[in-house]
Amino acid sequence: MAEQPQPISPVKNFFAGGFGGVCLVFVGHPLDTIKVRLQTQPKPQPGQAPLYSGTLDCFKKTLVKEGVRGLYRGMAAPIVGVTPMYAICFFGFGLGKRLQQRKPDDVLTYPQLFAAGMLSGVFTTAIMAPGERIKCLLQIQAATGETKYSGSLDCAKQLYREAGIRGVYKGTVLTLMRDVPASGMYFMTYEWLKNILTPEGKSVRDLSVPRILFAGGLAGIFNWVVAIPPDVLKSRFQTAPPGKYANGFRDVLRELIREEGIASLYKGFTAVMIRAFPANAACFLGFEVAMKFLNWIAP
Repeated sequence: MAEQPQPISPVKNFFAGGFGGVCLVFVGHPLDTIKVRLQTQPKPQPGQAPLYSGTLDCFKKTLVKEGVRGLYRGMAAPIVGVTPMYAICFFGFGLGKRLQQRKPDDVLTYPQLFAAGMLSGVFTTAIMAPGERIKCLLQIQAATGETKYSGSLDCAKQLYREAGIRGVYKGTVLTLMRDVPASGMYFMTYEWLKNILTPEGKSVRDLSVPRILFAGGLAGIFNWVVAIPPDVLKSRFQTAPPGKYANGFRDVLRELIREEGIASLYKGFTAVMIRAFPANAACFLGFEVAMKFLNWIAP
């Protein structure tokens, strides 16, 4: 079972979670760009080589063709959404814990922490789904050489003009399928590792920076082990032309398995795993540092 600091402060969670999310985006966005391009690259014609042979090849081609800025393509959308999203994410986790407590000092079991994490995934979908839709479209636009959208805001406007709010929120069900179980795994793993790494007789709140980084990074890896198959489906669905997948994710799943096999559900796996550790280590460190600062200025 895990030790949890009390009480939960929505205001502190908002600012600390937002700061952690900004840290995550800056560290992880380049490899997120690589991941999306690998997941959405077209199937090569017979006798032709694929556009990208792997993570390193995609990274090199992006750098050569677009420079460092290409790796940060589409970052405006997640940056704009990241502060409220991670604030809501961490607040949702805290609220999920509180709802399962009979008394404020109750210590939750790991299944209860998993359930609290799943609630955070539900909370963040309203912001995550449109942000992911815009980000993916901008990331693949640069790879194809077309320039349909001049930026995140222009992309959002065009999507709304073409299909209304449904166009902006395309892929919401798949975002939920990805984030609800993955968020449960994410927070449960982080709390578990913090407890494992806390020296005997010490408080989990006094964990050293290297141990926080290790716990956060490994939590990110566990998160993506659960999340990557629905993430592949989501990326395909959100970047497909209107009407291509009439039955939603079921059509995407059938097409991928029929044409590329079950392994296609793990496209971009290497890029995801390389990104997961440093990005989520930065996120949780940012959160913990911000929380300590907020507790210092407003005990």
